[in-house]
Amino acid sequence: MKSISILTFSALLLISPIQLSAETQADCPDAKQLESVSTHNKEELTEALEDIVPDTYGENDYGNHFSKWEVTTSLPFTKAIENKQENKEYYEQAKKVCGEEVAKQSWLVKLHFPLWEGKSENATDGQLFLAKSKRDGWFAWYRVQ
Repeated sequence: MKSISILTFSALLLISPIQLSAETQADCPDAKQLESVSTHNKEELTEALEDIVPDTYGENDYGNHFSKWEVTTSLPFTKAIENKQENKEYYEQAKKVCGEEVAKQSWLVKLHFPLWEGKSENATDGQLFLAKSKRDGWFAWYRVQ
């Protein structure tokens, strides 16, 4: 009876969608080294994402599933919190992780990864908190999934 249960459980694991745990990584910048940003920076941030997203999400065993992505939200936190309650929660998270000064100078970028559809609900969407360094330009300092 035990062997049937083990075989059934193993079969379920094999046919079930892949579940990834939410992954968070923070690298808090020095607020004094950040440029002030506004919605006027959107185009340059969009260009920078072409390098940032593959660099950020391509560093794991599932990198190929993150190779196709689309931006669903891209706003400075100061604007994002005006639009949705959900964004306020991300702003509070940013303040908790790296402080209010960093959060005020950062952007919230929400991403959708269509290659994960049907494979993992956890991995289909991700969020990045980004800022612009005076010296090095745009970078992601926090990642959720």
